[in-house]
Amino acid sequence: MLLYKRPFAFFTPASLDFFCSLAFLKTAFLPFLQSSSHRRAADKALRYPMAVGLNKGHKVTKNVSKPRHSRRRGCLTKHTKFVRDMIREVCGFAPYERRAMELLKVSKDKRALKFIKKRVSTHIRAKRKREELSNVLAAMRKATKKD
Repeated sequence: MLLYKRPFAFFTPASLDFFCSLAFLKTAFLPFLQSSSHRRAADKALRYPMAVGLNKGHKVTKNVSKPRHSRRRGCLTKHTKFVRDMIREVCGFAPYERRAMELLKVSKDKRALKFIKKRVSTHIRAKRKREELSNVLAAMRKATKKD
């Protein structure tokens, strides 16, 4: 049995490049390497692109369902907004809100947040309250500018 040190010693370098190219290997050897069942699966994959994977299976149209009533929790209604505005107009601001507004006036946003957080107990509520108070201050500035 003959063992060559270089398996393609009888090819020239140019022909070696051609034979080792990916295109040649695909065209020349792939049909022989694949069994008939593999070839059938390859044909099927071309005809039905969604046969495997995340979106596989029979295509159907989805039913459009109404959003659940429980999803609307926390949404601001017209009535609630009206009641809150009325209370704000009649009662004004709480003492801690007035102090926070003073801090916001002198650009101490971080200090105001820490102060409000101590009063309303959570960081998210404090951020929301600070945003609300800064919006009130902006509206007041806008109103004084108009006059």
